[in-house]
Amino acid sequence: MSLNRQKYQDLATLLKELRLDATSTQIDAPQLRQRLASLQQMFQQQIIPLADEDSRVLSYRTEISKQLRLLEIDIMFFQGARQLATAKTRLETIGDRLSTLIGYCDAILQQEYQEEK
Repeated sequence: MSLNRQKYQDLATLLKELRLDATSTQIDAPQLRQRLASLQQMFQQQIIPLADEDSRVLSYRTEISKQLRLLEIDIMFFQGARQLATAKTRLETIGDRLSTLIGYCDAILQQEYQEEK
């Protein structure tokens, strides 16, 4: 497995763990913010520097960056929710955003796999 594939696999794993926690346990906003900060740091330090000439991978990477920023906003909205129903809706939105991010990682991994063949 190439180094690039391993980095994207690690990111996908962290995203899946966060989605599972956000949708199935009682997680609070500070925990979500902390986990997101770790994800963003990992993305900035390990994924952004990867050398990739493939324009599709670069497009996915740009989308991942954008979705991580939007996830940060979703978490702020979750933190501001005062009613249980609103908080639940915000968590569903966070789960959807995480699924989108996982989909981008999977698409990159699939492409990397095809190129290795």
